[in-house]
Amino acid sequence: MYFVYILKSQKDGSYYKGVTTDLRKRIKEHNSSKTRYTSDKQPFEII
Repeated sequence: MYFVYILKSQKDGSYYKGVTTDLRKRIKEHNSSKTRYTSDKQPFEII
């Protein structure tokens, strides 16, 4: 099953959208600087 998600940066208010099969793992990756685009905009909250 695929999930479409939207994250909001608590640092600068920007948004990021994505698709994944493992939502919890993917959010952890975003919040631990493992993704290039979101590495400097963390922490994120799911919208």
